[in-house]
Amino acid sequence: MAEKRTIAQEEKKGFSVQDLIVVAVLLAAGAVLKLVVGSVVNFFGMKPNFVIASYCLAILLTRPKLYQSAIIGLLAGAICQFLPGTPWLNLISELVGAVAMGLFIRVPMKIGKFDVNPMVSTFVSTVLSGGTYTVCLFAFVKATTEGLVAYVPIVLCTALINMVLVQLLYLPLRKVLGK
Repeated sequence: MAEKRTIAQEEKKGFSVQDLIVVAVLLAAGAVLKLVVGSVVNFFGMKPNFVIASYCLAILLTRPKLYQSAIIGLLAGAICQFLPGTPWLNLISELVGAVAMGLFIRVPMKIGKFDVNPMVSTFVSTVLSGGTYTVCLFAFVKATTEGLVAYVPIVLCTALINMVLVQLLYLPLRKVLGK
């Protein structure tokens, strides 16, 4: 009897069908929002990156293993192949961002009773993803250092916006999903 319980508990540690559905729906929503709303939602030239926000939220809600986080990042990068931008760079940058998110969700971060992990991990993941994208973009086009430095505020502001967006969505979605 104890043997059956152990096997059942080990099976629950894997990615469930509900987790796969959550990831698929959030990645699809991120892609649609980037296409439809991306240019409209603009704060002084800065806008959220809905694809990064969606995989950060998916990783927060499903708590995948690190290799599963990497797969989520590759899926997000693959989705970006169909969106405006420099497609192949997204495969690299979204992989880096998702792996960072997969690492950071395991670090307990609380201020009093408030869990700041969703904000901190989303901010760091967005900065790493955006930074990787920017460095790779400038490496391929052989741009100047000044051009590279000009992207720093854009990446940081996008990270701040994503951080707030994910935090606002995380708590209600966590309750809805019963996590």
